[in-house]
Amino acid sequence: MSNNKKNVNIMDIPFINSTKERFLNHQIRPHLEKQKKCFIVTANPEIVMETRKNKAYKEIVQTADFVVPDGVGIILAAKYKKQALQERIAGFDLMKDMLKMADDTAAKCFFLGSSEETNKEAVENITNSYPQLKVVGRHHGYFGLDDASISSLVEEAKPDFIFVALGYPKQEMWINNNIHKFKKGIFMGVGGSLDVLAGQVKRAPKFWIRLNLEWFYRMIRQPSRWKRILPVFKFMWLIYTRRD
Repeated sequence: MSNNKKNVNIMDIPFINSTKERFLNHQIRPHLEKQKKCFIVTANPEIVMETRKNKAYKEIVQTADFVVPDGVGIILAAKYKKQALQERIAGFDLMKDMLKMADDTAAKCFFLGSSEETNKEAVENITNSYPQLKVVGRHHGYFGLDDASISSLVEEAKPDFIFVALGYPKQEMWINNNIHKFKKGIFMGVGGSLDVLAGQVKRAPKFWIRLNLEWFYRMIRQPSRWKRILPVFKFMWLIYTRRD
């Protein structure tokens, strides 16, 4: 990522300081219209903590074109550092807005990742909700990162949007390893978004989201997620004690 004074650095990760609307209109739309490629990382505290222990992954995130602040922990950290970010940009919301943009422009989309059943159901629901976008391909996420046949499959489809639902760090690693093969395409890791779009996982009600308690709602609904919350607490502890 190029040095940008508008970025806010949290533990060496440069987050864009923008609203979601401005990011869509001033970055995503121009890339789509000019058929340029870009790599978007939606980073929450868990991802930032992963970059602290995985140097190769850290370099991937640092060199992405855009890192958006997905997670209230990132917003709180920036505020504590007196470099307040304009707003949280949730990855799921950003994906939905990009699907709407694809629908408005009849853009081509490829959906990569999750299980075969989830992928299929999600794509069916997406085509029902966004009938004008063009699904040029989909594939489940059970493959090796070095499987060249997958990148060839995606490349041959010539998509405008490539949504990669492999979970971190695998989704960002796959994008980083393959984006150079493409002439165009907006690449974004979307984590478990296909699970939500398939109707298999419910997102938190708007009330919880407005209170920045979506993470707590998920933990209540899925107690097994508590282990994933631990890195968030460690992240906040480091922010308040080390200021790095």
